Amino acid sequence: VQLQAFGGGLVQAGGSLTLSCAASGVAVSSYCMGWFRQPPGKEREFVALINWSDESTGYSDSVKDRFAISRDNAKNMVYLQMNNLKPEDTAVYYCAASQALLPIAKNQYDIWGQGTEVTVSS
Repeated sequence: VQLQAFGGGLVQAGGSLTLSCAASGVAVSSYCMGWFRQPPGKEREFVALINWSDESTGYSDSVKDRFAISRDNAKNMVYLQMNNLKPEDTAVYYCAASQALLPIAKNQYDIWGQGTEVTVSS
């Protein structure tokens, strides 16, 4: 069982970036999939989730209306489209899988991928 996040990089403020999460050994269609981030020197925080049953989504207030989570069940992938990026979005981003309903807490997620780093310059 493995999740692998990729697609991070350096982007200027106001720019866009799409993160991808490839799953193996676990079907993204059977889990609630989430994105978290850990800014430098801070705790890991919830960013977005997509529910397994009805594909409802949820976002933190700090990214709502700028980020969009989606998934492709056929490819077993989850994506995070990030628009209008701000320097405060700089962090290591992680994808994770949960069997809970609409989980926003770290401890509700059972499977974690390695992070991908996003740096937003001002």
